Order: sequence, then C-alpha cells, then structure tokens
Amino acid sequence: MLIENVVVNSSPLIVLFRSNQIELLPQMFSHVVVPQHVYQEVVVDGPSDEAQNLLSDMPWISIKKVNISLEVASWNLGVGESSVFSFACDNPEFRAVVDDFAARRCARVLGIQFIGTGGLLVLAKRRGLIGSVKKRIQMLRDSGLFLSDSTIQLILSKVGEK
Repeated sequence: MLIENVVVNSSPLIVLFRSNQIELLPQMFSHVVVPQHVYQEVVVDGPSDEAQNLLSDMPWISIKKVNISLEVASWNLGVGESSVFSFACDNPEFRAVVDDFAARRCARVLGIQFIGTGGLLVLAKRRGLIGSVKKRIQMLRDSGLFLSDSTIQLILSKVGEK
C-alpha cells in the first residue's frame, strides 16, 4: 500500500529539521498534517532551534485542530501523540509518524498504522529519493534521535545496507 498522507508528531519533525532532512516529507507525501497541539509543542513551547524557527514557514504542512478521543486519552500519552493518533483514527488514510515506544505500543493496540523516522528513510530510499540510509540515520542520531544499534541494523537490513 502506497503511503500518501501522514500526520506527524513533534519528535520526528524536530529531528528532521535538525538533521536537514525535512525536505523528505513533501517529496514523499501528498499531505503532511501537523496537529495544533504538536505545532504548539514545537513552535511555542519548544527550544529555539530550526524546527521552532522554520515550521510555520513550511507551506506544505497543514496545521489541524484535533479533538483527542477518549480511547486515545486513556493511554496517558503526551498531548502531541494523543493528537496524532486521534487524527489518524478519524482519518485512516493517514499514517502516523511517531518514534516514542509507548506511543507505538498504543498504536498497535488501537490498530493505527504508523511509521517511525527511521522508517521514513527506508521509504525514501525505496522511492529513489536518497542513496544511503546509513549516512542519514547517523544524521538523525547526531540530531538527538535515539536509535539502538539493533534498530539501526534492522533498518539497514530492510534496504540491503550494512
């Protein structure tokens, strides 16, 4: 199934900005939604960095007000993840982009399709947008994304890299 639409949480946005890879989102997806709560976390409440300074200038991002569903709220996730999942529940054609382990467990239980930031790189390589996932994973790590060595090996194996 071709992924055309995504709803993105704050941590993937932040590390994509910090690693200068944010351009992959509009190259890969027709619609990129950022819930209002996520926008608030990044632009208003976040540290002064690339994401805070540039997110509001991205014309390809749609900022959406989202009401958090009771089912998602019961998981006690952050307001960003809860908004992302509530939007994804109401709009099943959208894939949630999240990295947090607890959030991913919630998504599995609720049947929400998701992808992590590392998975975005796999998708970008499969679509011919990047040459090497390994180099770009290191850029994500250098920008603050925690990925275990075993997760990195799994990601690299999916694209035939070592």
